[in-house]
Amino acid sequence: MRRLLPQALVVAFLAGGTTAFVAKDKAIELNVDGKSRTLHTFADDVTELLAEEGVDIGAHDVVAPGPGAEIASGDEVAVHYGRPVRLTLDGQRSEVWTTAHTVAGALRQLGVRQEGAYVSTSRSRSIGREGLALDVRTERTVTIMADGRARTVRTNAATVREAVEEAGITLRGQDTTSVPQGSFPRDGQTVTVLRITGGKEVREEPIPFQVRRTDDPTLFRGTEVVEEAGRPGLRRVTYSLRTVNGVKQKPRRISSEVVREPRPQLVKVGTKPRPMSVQGADHLDWQGLAACESGGRPDAVDSSGTYGGLYQFDTHTWQALGGKGRPQDAPAAEQTYRAKKLYVRRGASPWPHCGGRLHG
Repeated sequence: MRRLLPQALVVAFLAGGTTAFVAKDKAIELNVDGKSRTLHTFADDVTELLAEEGVDIGAHDVVAPGPGAEIASGDEVAVHYGRPVRLTLDGQRSEVWTTAHTVAGALRQLGVRQEGAYVSTSRSRSIGREGLALDVRTERTVTIMADGRARTVRTNAATVREAVEEAGITLRGQDTTSVPQGSFPRDGQTVTVLRITGGKEVREEPIPFQVRRTDDPTLFRGTEVVEEAGRPGLRRVTYSLRTVNGVKQKPRRISSEVVREPRPQLVKVGTKPRPMSVQGADHLDWQGLAACESGGRPDAVDSSGTYGGLYQFDTHTWQALGGKGRPQDAPAAEQTYRAKKLYVRRGASPWPHCGGRLHG
């Protein structure tokens, strides 16, 4: 009995250790990116298990149950690797990640409506770890207004021009659309077709001449003499004419050519002080005469148009006294000066009805 007791204790210890060893061993189903296998592990959680198996996890990869979750025999651990997709969706570019293995699966996962959509590659194409580029245009409703009618189409066209063609509308010549033809057609958008006809028109237009004035000390102040008459120039202008949907547009200037340069008008401007005194006539009542003849208005003209100014000169008499132009256009002081000169020559006879006012 003494010899058998230690042997029994050793056997009992070994049996207990084996039980504990067997209890820690777990049978786990590990699925890595669709490839499944059963393995035995002493790991306590998902993180330890993946470390044991050399499975690296990136920021876009999905693990279920999550890292750190405890595992028990019979559990399944799934790893889904993320794949980059350079997605252009209805003209908008972005980079997204998916754990789907096919294009169709990726579109479902990303929530992209596939019915009626254009996809740049086969929906059944597999997506590798390196990812892929994908162009998707969903089906949209676009209304085309043309020739007085509205046509609504369901389209996945890439451009407005394509949508217009799908509506059975042909653009000819200068025809265009209310939005750029190369722009992306949006869902619910209304596009108007602009029927354009037009041509060119050449017009000859005058170029105004400049007036150049120079002082002349031989002429009295207030006097201007045209030394050389100006001549307008001539410009040939080409305009673009357009009619949009039957409505004429404002002509648009597209080119211009000077046919003849304008010639400036040269004018002499008097600077000589004007004499106000005439011997033998300064003492008379010229204000009274002017009030009688014209109501005291320097620009007065009689009903026949023959006589003008304060003292109702006719043009011939006015110019014979040295006046320029018409009397009613001259300053009042000049009109009085020339009236005094006329009095010295002819007395009060030029004013048969009002001449008596000169003597009060």
